[in-house]
Amino acid sequence: MTSSYVTGFGNHVSTEAVAGALPIGQNSPQRVPYGLYAEQLSGSAFTAPRAENQRSWLYRMRPAANHPPFQPYARPTRLRHRPFDEVPADPNRLRWDPLPMPAEPTDFVDGLVSIAGNGGVGVHLYAANRSMERRAFFNADGEFLIVPAQGGLRIVTELGVIEAEPLHIVLIPRGVRFRVELTGASASGYICENYGAPFRLPDLGPIGSNGLANPRDFEMPVAWYEDIDEPTELVQKFEGALWTSTLDHSPFDVVAWHGNLAPYRYDLRRFNTIGTVSFDHPDPSIFTVLTSPSDTAGTANCDFVIFPPRWMVAEGTFRPPWFHRNVMSEYMGLITGAYDAKAGGFVPGGGSLHNCMSGHGPDQASYESAVAAELQPHKIEATMAFMFESRSVLRPTRFALESPTAQLDYDDCWSGFTKAELPR
Repeated sequence: MTSSYVTGFGNHVSTEAVAGALPIGQNSPQRVPYGLYAEQLSGSAFTAPRAENQRSWLYRMRPAANHPPFQPYARPTRLRHRPFDEVPADPNRLRWDPLPMPAEPTDFVDGLVSIAGNGGVGVHLYAANRSMERRAFFNADGEFLIVPAQGGLRIVTELGVIEAEPLHIVLIPRGVRFRVELTGASASGYICENYGAPFRLPDLGPIGSNGLANPRDFEMPVAWYEDIDEPTELVQKFEGALWTSTLDHSPFDVVAWHGNLAPYRYDLRRFNTIGTVSFDHPDPSIFTVLTSPSDTAGTANCDFVIFPPRWMVAEGTFRPPWFHRNVMSEYMGLITGAYDAKAGGFVPGGGSLHNCMSGHGPDQASYESAVAAELQPHKIEATMAFMFESRSVLRPTRFALESPTAQLDYDDCWSGFTKAELPR
């Protein structure tokens, strides 16, 4: 099928795959149309303020409670969980090549690999060369922000079907069951697992009422269901461990739903970039697509930030990202193209980690090119980098530190800078 969507961020949506399946005037009437079962999916506490309350009513062929007990997942996994303390925290600047594709047939669940994390977020990669077959997955620990880097995905969820390719992002709320199918031979990308407040659009403040990611560009799937009475493995992530059960039917049997808690996709090419038209350039916070707030105003549990194609016009300005040390910790990835602060070594599918107060910035080649450039209006094109930026230190996993993809010579890109000569 071709996926269909309704637009808007956080809107209350009503959608049905069969006419008349949505109850009128009540959420849980005594008798639901067609004998369906009413089930509320709550993404927030019942007493959360109305503006922050997230929930949807699902009308399905069987209750989600209809399953045998879960048992520990028997297969090995490289998925890790907070507090990410299997090895000591590492203050060094770290960078990795892309994760290689598995040698054996591997689906999305078994292809998950953890790179780093803290109490608020986990950073994972996925690499898969086959679709999930008669399997479904859900995460009881947090929401998944999926950032495809290579290969297309068809993500079947309880609330509908989402198709995604590189330059899309997909958010799967906590607890929503889904299946990942590949549209090609393989697929890989990045995941931010958010344990904190759900991702939302950032406040715009002095920017005004327009700019950055527009709410109408977020797409939620319309209702779609699967009526299959065959065994389906259901895997869940619960307190960091994987558990499995087997249903005698497909879990994707929601015929209608309404509410404001649903998976969605967003096309990063629709981001309305803000920049300077005089000198210097604003902080990278102007590139924030989504934010997970913390209990400290203005300091996020996690920001999802992108560096898209854009015009550079600032006069008298060092235009690439400047040297800096930051209280926030940054995991950076590259979806396509090149990043304007790195002349080499940072490639699509790869990643870097610069933790709290770790000095970083352009490498020597990028610096020398930038200070010698004739400053004419210039457009950075054919690129898309991003950051998962967190207020807490991102602790690398053992796999990340010991992986053959780790670039052990990363520090060398800053080793050739000469001492500034002052007048005598």
